Amino acid sequence: MVISTIKRHLQAAAASLQFLTRIPVPLKVPFEPVTLARTVIYFPFAGVIIGSILAGVFGMLELFSPSMPAAVLLLIVWTALSGGLHLDGWMDTADGVLSHRSRERMLEIMKDSRVGAMGVIAAVLLLLFKFAVLAEWLGQEDGKHVVSLLAIIPIWSRWWMGAAIAGWPNARQGEGIGALFHLASLRQVTGGFVLAVLLTVICTTIDGFSLYETIVVLIGCVLLTWMSGTLLAVWLSRKLGGLTGDTYGALNEAVEAVLLFAGLLAIHVI
Repeated sequence: MVISTIKRHLQAAAASLQFLTRIPVPLKVPFEPVTLARTVIYFPFAGVIIGSILAGVFGMLELFSPSMPAAVLLLIVWTALSGGLHLDGWMDTADGVLSHRSRERMLEIMKDSRVGAMGVIAAVLLLLFKFAVLAEWLGQEDGKHVVSLLAIIPIWSRWWMGAAIAGWPNARQGEGIGALFHLASLRQVTGGFVLAVLLTVICTTIDGFSLYETIVVLIGCVLLTWMSGTLLAVWLSRKLGGLTGDTYGALNEAVEAVLLFAGLLAIHVI
């Protein structure tokens, strides 16, 4: 029984990496609704793996590269780690909801593999914003705790994807990749939240945060993730009658951008 439970959770953790990243995981996982629902618990685990790699690349680039080229390289790595999955969702969502068509037409536009003008504009603006923030991070003379903050941000943006899956209905009524996770519930989201908190505390502890600093980071991440994620999820759900796989990616990108900017502001305080 114990071994079986451990095996199921190992499969869920592996599936989170296989689904949310392009990191090779040599483990065969049954992509079934029950397994994928359990995978939601480990979305923050995929986030901390991405964040840790980014933190390592950030540390290396900071040693020899000027801030602006380093920011571009870091952004390339960031996008490559997920295979552009979430950025693609951001573009498809922009194409659909910013077309100001009927709900059905919006969903059709989002399914189209071609990228429209609004998707391109949204992607360019998002990447420019992330680039500008990362360049500022890299340009800090006293960038205390920058590396750990970079590792923490993907934890919470991935957790919110799981919260959105469980918290809002599927707009496509059982169709699309997002529908595969339809069994995810508050129980899995709560498990993911606990994991996100633990991973955040581990990151801050390793980087020498004080107890006060750790509490500030935790509260800030929770509040900003919840507020920004909820506002966007509610707006998208009203537009589309629910959420889709594309909107989950868009939510991830939006929360990441908010936390990046907040992290930049926090660097001057912490």
